[in-house]
Amino acid sequence: MNPPIRTALVGYGSVAEKMHAPLIDVCPDLDLVAVVERSTNKCEKKYPNVKTFRSLDELLLADAADLICITTPNEFHFSMAKQCLLAGKHVVVDKPVTVHSWEAEELQKIASEKGLVCSVFHNRRYDGDFRTLQKLVAEGTLGRLVYVESHFDRFRPQISENWREKDVPGNGITYDLGVHLIDQLVLLFGAPDSIFADIQKQRTHAVSDDYFDISLFYPGFKARVTAGVLVNVATPKFLLLGEKGSYQKFFLDVQEQAFKDGKRPEGDNWGVEPEERWGKLYLENEARPLPTEKGDYRIFYQNVADAILKGEKLLVTVNQTIVVLKLIEAAFISSKEGRKIHREEGAW
Repeated sequence: MNPPIRTALVGYGSVAEKMHAPLIDVCPDLDLVAVVERSTNKCEKKYPNVKTFRSLDELLLADAADLICITTPNEFHFSMAKQCLLAGKHVVVDKPVTVHSWEAEELQKIASEKGLVCSVFHNRRYDGDFRTLQKLVAEGTLGRLVYVESHFDRFRPQISENWREKDVPGNGITYDLGVHLIDQLVLLFGAPDSIFADIQKQRTHAVSDDYFDISLFYPGFKARVTAGVLVNVATPKFLLLGEKGSYQKFFLDVQEQAFKDGKRPEGDNWGVEPEERWGKLYLENEARPLPTEKGDYRIFYQNVADAILKGEKLLVTVNQTIVVLKLIEAAFISSKEGRKIHREEGAW
């Protein structure tokens, strides 16, 4: 039996507090022992065995952890992850991993050369609705697909003080929600042949993008991902159209709200969606609710632990996220120049 991996959090903002820390805490092969907070001691009040450090330098100097999870704003991901890898530490970086694809490529090179695990927190691969999509596609329930639509809409008309809405590298909704939606499609269908994007700042005085509509073109079908913060009406989370029928799903995965409510990610019922939130399958001669697959973000950190302790295959790799970053970079070029970007030009 291996002892649990000494694990540290760098940054203790809302996502770290409500999601990363509880997920690490319930993972039997991880031990949350340290946190980097610049001025507060919030984490250790909730987790008494945690030691607080004021900087990453201080944490590394103390050699207090073997796995370091970076949850700081995007602009700090590359330098911090690189510093941890060079110090011989395994690393988890919050998505999108880095702002630029070349930075992610450098992290992958260092991790590979040093034999270290470096993964990216793509929790939404483990949303129940997306897992339902994976099953539908794998089983060919809708036949040949012709169109896929993925939404992540919200109504937030007021600009907040969050760093994502300020003029900093890696800000905006495309580097936030767009990364999730594109990652899901690439995992499901692979990289597209081409991409076309419309990225905007819709709210008055917005300095970061708060709307995107991105089309990914595959042989025989089109996939569209879109998100906005001025959507005060229900839109489908997913819509799939195929030769044998359609599938439509509303509502976000139940895990997000559970984390916001402070629920611990424990038990067999974690991530189970109630029937009234299920999507609907429309076939030629019938329409029926389709049970949503169980969502489970716990899979991510358990896999990271298994990769470190047992050498198991990493489910979320930096190489996968490099493709997504190159697509994001191509999307911004496409939106700026008003044209489609092909795979050869984008080099994804």
